Amino acid sequence: MRLVIQNLTKTYKNGVKAIDGLNLEIGTGMFGLLGPNGAGKSSLMRTIATLQSPDSGSITFDEIDVLKNPIEFRKSLGYLPQSFGVYPKMSAEDLLDYFATLKGISSKTDRKNIIKEVLEITNLYEVRKKYVAGYSGGMKQRFGIAQLLLNNPKLIIVDEPTAGLDPAERRRFLNVLREVGTNSTVIFSTHIVEDVKELCNEMAILNGGRILKQTTPIESTKEIEGKIWTKIIDRDNLEENEANYNVLSSNYNEDNSLNIRVYSDERPSEDFSESKPQLDDVYFIALKQDEPVNA
Repeated sequence: MRLVIQNLTKTYKNGVKAIDGLNLEIGTGMFGLLGPNGAGKSSLMRTIATLQSPDSGSITFDEIDVLKNPIEFRKSLGYLPQSFGVYPKMSAEDLLDYFATLKGISSKTDRKNIIKEVLEITNLYEVRKKYVAGYSGGMKQRFGIAQLLLNNPKLIIVDEPTAGLDPAERRRFLNVLREVGTNSTVIFSTHIVEDVKELCNEMAILNGGRILKQTTPIESTKEIEGKIWTKIIDRDNLEENEANYNVLSSNYNEDNSLNIRVYSDERPSEDFSESKPQLDDVYFIALKQDEPVNA
């Protein structure tokens, strides 16, 4: 199973080019689509999910022409948008039964069995009788996964699913997604680098509607070994260092000094120490290298 996107473009009526000649190929497993807010992630997810049409380009999945045969494609699709509504006075069990009926599962026994299975996978079986509207943010996201699993999808799209979740809810959600992503193609759209590092075996960095880099979390950090340097500075000297060095990020220490991370082929100066590359470094390098294009 492979999702192949070729020369995809989408410009909205207000002139914003959300997808710009995008090419991408994704196989089985967890694929992280990483980019800042406004990079075009949701536009791409909505286009793949056939919720909007591109201006040009093609999308194929498992030999299905997605744009020409959207109804056929949707039989293989599970989609969790950034936010979704639920009926206020329906339990998880009843709501899943309703969704299963809409998805064409006509046998009551079959519906009961699949609902029990997806509730157990998402760790919601014990709260199946509760109204979904009263669930916490993390529970609602896991319910979203439960509903998309009803038709046993081959392609799963989740758009910014951990945004706004507390650490414990985020952990539970990622564990659920890790379990369901073993036999399907899962596209995980996020601006949180840590999510991709923990979950995905392949990734791409998106900005301005274009793919800046497609790689794996492991290979991407190997590429910049020996090129990441750190130095502790006074916070008043940040601008000066940003002018002199390729500063990727900075964070405060307990004494209010700053620890800066710099990308350079060679040691910038004697007061820098070499640091082990992180996925955040790969992300910031890609975005910084893209800046002149947007200027």
